[in-house]
Order: sequence, then structure tokens, then C-alpha cells
Amino acid sequence: MPVGIITGASKGLGRALAEALAGRGWDLVLDARGEEALAKAAAAVGRYGTRVSALPGDVTDAGHRAALVAAARVLGGLDLLVGNASALGAEPLVRLAELPLDGLRRALEVNVTAALGLVQEALPLLRAAAAGTVIAVSSDAAAQAYETWGGYGASKAALEQLAAVLAVEEPGLRVWAVDPGDMATDLYAAAVPGDTDERPAPDTVVPAFLRLLDERPASGRYAAPTLVAGR
Repeated sequence: MPVGIITGASKGLGRALAEALAGRGWDLVLDARGEEALAKAAAAVGRYGTRVSALPGDVTDAGHRAALVAAARVLGGLDLLVGNASALGAEPLVRLAELPLDGLRRALEVNVTAALGLVQEALPLLRAAAAGTVIAVSSDAAAQAYETWGGYGASKAALEQLAAVLAVEEPGLRVWAVDPGDMATDLYAAAVPGDTDERPAPDTVVPAFLRLLDERPASGRYAAPTLVAGR
């Protein structure tokens, strides 16, 4: 069975992707900070009959990152690493003039530094896999200038640059930075609590991620809505 690690897997896109992969026979290591929500997600994913290891913790903790990779090793290796855990930097989002620098540091620590740290920890297993893959969940805010999204967008832009360089340095892997598009998630609700516009559920963009895994295009940046529409 293929093995994957998904961070930020207790709800939203992470949980939806975990359920989809489990439905395809993947064994999974799931991470999130909220222990109760992660346990519920793991129970839902476990109904598909695959092995699920749920480790609550913070990806900024090096010991936690090592534990995630160790859990994958116990399951037999690592074929896929999905970096989905994210921090906004401020909740709700604010203009750069008001952005707390500690909040920006937190966004960079979670979205960039910890993401790279987990990749570094996982690289030996990914290199040994027949089809080692890294997915960095990014955002349209990494490429576009949206008011109040400056800190978060800067962190995701940095993440995309790391992913692009990793792809060059590790040609044996597939490394995809994926913009999932607008979704109805707790993260978005925390970012813009007054926004009442309807947005797609996270499970509607999961087919884009599955398409990447099925077709294995070249490493690079992909937009999930485009991949879904292209079917």
C-alpha cells in the first residue's frame, strides 16, 4: 500500500484529501494541532479499512516532525508528503500597516520553515519511494496582491519558491505547489469572518489532487480549479 503524510488533516481540505486517498487504499499519517478534531478525522478515514496513524502536534516542533516521519516508516515508507498546515498571521486578516510582526513570524514559521523542515526529515524515505511526491498547498495570494492578504501571501510565495527549488534539486521526485482556489474552510472564515459569499466545499477540489497523482505531470505550480475543469 502507498503511504502518505498529510499535515493539517483534521478538517477542510486535509481531511477531504485524506478520505479520498484512504478510499484508494492509501495508508496515512495525519497531523493537526487539535487532538479531538484529529481523532474524529482519523476515525472517519479509518472506515475505509486502511491503516491510519494520527499524531496531534505542531509542525513547528522538530520532534513532532520526526515523529510523523517515523510513523510513516512504521507503515512501510513514504510515497507522498502533503504540506497543508497553514497559519494566517492574523485572525482576522489586517492590512500590512497593522500586521503584528509576531503574527508574520508565525505564518513564516508554519508555512515555510516547518514545511521545509518536514521535507528535510522525509527526504530519505521519499527518495527511496518508486514515485516520491511532495505537494505544497499554496494560495492564489502567493501570486496576486489582495488587500489584507500580504503576510499570508508572502509566506505562501516563499513556500512556492522552496518547492520550485526542491524540484530542481530533487529531479527524482515530483514537487507540486497547488493553489486549491477559494474554499469554504475554517481558515477562510477566520481570515475574513464577515464574508458571507458561498464558496465550494473542500472535497470539490480533491479531484485535482487525485488527477496530479494519477497523471504525474512535471513538477511545478498548478491551480486546482483549472485541473478540475480540465477533466
